[in-house]
Amino acid sequence: MTHPPARAVAAFAAVVATGYAAEWIGIRTGLPFGDYHYTGVLWPAPGGVPVIVALAWGGMGLAAHAVAAAVAPVSRAARIVTGALALTAWDLFLDPQMIRLGLWVWHDPGPYRGVPLVNFAGWLVVSLLVMALLERVLAGPTAWSAGLVSIYTVMAVMETVGFAVVFVPPDPLVATAGGLSMGAFTLLAWRRGRGRRPDPEAGRA
Repeated sequence: MTHPPARAVAAFAAVVATGYAAEWIGIRTGLPFGDYHYTGVLWPAPGGVPVIVALAWGGMGLAAHAVAAAVAPVSRAARIVTGALALTAWDLFLDPQMIRLGLWVWHDPGPYRGVPLVNFAGWLVVSLLVMALLERVLAGPTAWSAGLVSIYTVMAVMETVGFAVVFVPPDPLVATAGGLSMGAFTLLAWRRGRGRRPDPEAGRA
C-alpha cells in the first residue's frame, strides 16, 4: 500500500462496516440485492450477517479500488465507477459459488445460475458507495499497489479455473462471464499500473 497503515486500516474498517450494513438491510428488506437469506453455515453471524461476508467486502473492496487507481489515476469519478464495476464483476463468481455451497438462498431465483439480476444492480449501487467512501477515507488513490492488484488477479484466476475445470460439475458459463469481466480489469490494471509513480494531481476529480 502507498497509504499510511492507519489510513489503510480505517479504509478497510469503513468498507467492512458498509458491507455489513448493506447485508443487514438486505436480509430484512430485500433491498438492494433482492430477497435472500443466509443458511447458518457461515458463523459467527451477529445480526444474521456472517462476519466473513463483511470482511470479504473490505478485502475485495480495497483490491477493486487499487485496480481502479491503476486504471484511472487522474479522475476521481472514473475511479469510483471503475472500482464499482470491478467489484461487481467479482460477484459474477461469488454468488453462483455460494449457492453451490449452500451458504445462502434466493427466495425468487433468477436467470444467472439462480441469481436474480436485481442482485447485480444492488451490488453496483453498494460498490459505488464503497468506492466513494474509499476515496473519502484514503484522500486519493494508491499510485500503484501491486499487492492489492495481485489479490484481485489471484481471485480472478482461481475462480475462472475453479468453475472451468475444478468444480463438479464445471460451469463454463460462469467461468466465461466472470473470467472475462474480472480478467479485463486485471489486464488493464497491470498494463497501466506498472511503473506508475505518485501523481500529485491524482486526487482531483
